[in-house]
Amino acid sequence: MNMESREQLRNCVLLSHSGAGKTTLAEAMLYEKGLITRMGTVESGNTVSDYEEEEIKRGNSVQTSLLNLEWKGTKINLIDTPGLADFRGEVVSGIRAADSALMVVSGNSGVEVGTKQLWALARSHGLPRIIFVSKMDRENTSFSRAMESIQDNFGRECVPIQIPLGSESNFSGVLNLLDPLVSVPSDYESEVAIARERLMEAAAECDDQLAEKYLEGEELTSDELLTGLGNGVMNGDLIPVMFGSAPSGAGILEVLNGIVDFLPPPGDPSGKAGEEEQSAYVFKTTADPFVGKLSYFRVQSGKISSDSQVWNISANQSERIGQVYVPQGKDQVPAEYILAGDIGAVSKLDSVLTGHTLGIQGVTNEMSGLEFPSAIYTRAVFPKTKSDIDKLTSSLARITEEDPSVTVAREKDTSEIIMSGLGDTHLEVCAEKMERKFGLRVDLERPRVPYRETISTPTSAEFKHKKQSGGAGQYGHVILELQPLSNGDGFEFESRVVGGSVPREYIPSVEKGIRAALATGTVGGFPVTDLKATLVDGSFHSVDSSGVSFEIAAGRALSVGMERAQPVLLEPVMKVVVKVPDEYTGDIIGDLNSRRGRISGMASAEEGYSSTEADVPHAEMLDYATTLRSLTQGLGTFSMEFSRYEETPKHLVDIAVTDNEELVERAGSRN
Repeated sequence: MNMESREQLRNCVLLSHSGAGKTTLAEAMLYEKGLITRMGTVESGNTVSDYEEEEIKRGNSVQTSLLNLEWKGTKINLIDTPGLADFRGEVVSGIRAADSALMVVSGNSGVEVGTKQLWALARSHGLPRIIFVSKMDRENTSFSRAMESIQDNFGRECVPIQIPLGSESNFSGVLNLLDPLVSVPSDYESEVAIARERLMEAAAECDDQLAEKYLEGEELTSDELLTGLGNGVMNGDLIPVMFGSAPSGAGILEVLNGIVDFLPPPGDPSGKAGEEEQSAYVFKTTADPFVGKLSYFRVQSGKISSDSQVWNISANQSERIGQVYVPQGKDQVPAEYILAGDIGAVSKLDSVLTGHTLGIQGVTNEMSGLEFPSAIYTRAVFPKTKSDIDKLTSSLARITEEDPSVTVAREKDTSEIIMSGLGDTHLEVCAEKMERKFGLRVDLERPRVPYRETISTPTSAEFKHKKQSGGAGQYGHVILELQPLSNGDGFEFESRVVGGSVPREYIPSVEKGIRAALATGTVGGFPVTDLKATLVDGSFHSVDSSGVSFEIAAGRALSVGMERAQPVLLEPVMKVVVKVPDEYTGDIIGDLNSRRGRISGMASAEEGYSSTEADVPHAEMLDYATTLRSLTQGLGTFSMEFSRYEETPKHLVDIAVTDNEELVERAGSRN
């Protein structure tokens, strides 16, 4: 469709708990319009929206997909997002491109955890919303139960604009309450009358003129109802509720009408509609094996044309636009241009990343970036074979470019590459994508805990390195004093040598040897910290001494001293903040205590939620994301940051050392 006005556009994001039927609903809309001749199914893996191999394998959306169709002279951009919490970053991207949301609720399950969370997210972004209750032909569905669940969770502002005819296997369609000419079956007359009265009341509450007419006892016309409903939806004061079954097509036409009639066209944030200034926001990036990097953008003002130049405001770099496309699932339909308010895609923009602003140098202002959820689940990444090592860095960079909710970092104390995401499924999908798209095969393993070691008592240590092998020999002799430092003080070196027993030119070598030896402690081979080493004496040979000799002597002396100074294992302790519904607080505290956590504070969060702060050893938090999701039915969230190192309880030292050795051995077996 050649869209020439914002008023002819609707950008609608589909949101729900996983399995509620978003993808099937989108498929039914395309079928209703005649864009596909046969409806695909999620189970068969042949829907337009879920086309990635990882989605087909799991039967769930794992990425945001873009679809479009024309209805009543309006172009509707459907933004189908994943329902699984592991892919919440994709939802953030989809919401940024949308002006409204269609919430999908399963008729037999009611409002589920994911739908509650995404409702709150859509509301926080100020998106007008409508609700579609799906699967009305399934067992255990009923109009009254569905509305009770919706209103209990989202409020009385959720008002049905349809009455479903029948339920379960007897569901035959919907009766439109906004159509005064519709024929009402006799056994539905009472129900329809009550629902229409509630609908008029709700519409009147959203418009002062309608309220006056309603209070005077006059009945509102269909046009007045539409006006009141439209105002209410725009202000978030009213949420129309519709019903249907996507596989059978029941209620689909009404949903399309609802999107056009109730949901708003794109706004004009620049206030310069129609002007030539161009600006666009990149809300999603994918790595396509065939066309390369693909950038999805929403035009804010002006237009983005094929065969043109654009300035990447965020990277301060010029980019050449080749062919622009209109996304339709996995297909990209070539277009001459994409106008303000609309969504498009372009390939091979070198400097462009998700969250970047495109426009005119010196004219266009940079738009605010996306706030992705914090990564909470970590795994160490290892290439399966030596031949895969060279691909590791570039592939990880490309996967984080595609999915900014994934982070990659090297843990300096363990030398592991750590990939972090929103859950185990999230990282598994990332690994599968890297193999399919970039030919990199990786293993994901539980990361090693970055333990450290220190000493608990002062001591002295001496070592004499003496070696003769025909020619010039080696000689270095040092006497050290070692003492523990306070937590977090690191390492200090001091020389108190007098009389030249260790020549001045060799003292830096002594420090260098000690620092090298700090990398491997005596308890479990972990780095040593919070220690002061003082060089107090030693001796040298006028011919055989060298810097290398004193390095060796100093390192050996440190090891000898560590054994004498009652070395201890230090474990990292994390500051953890857990936010859960009030009814789960007791379970959370009990679980944190079982992880050797120490509760440091509690507070009320938003309504119905409480926040618990605790200090918990890092070793106890490696799989906490999975446990929290299980304990709270997916409603709990947490954040975690490093706090300090503390001594590991003695009864756990051997376990920690053995566990680390096993992980090191497993990693080594890959090389």
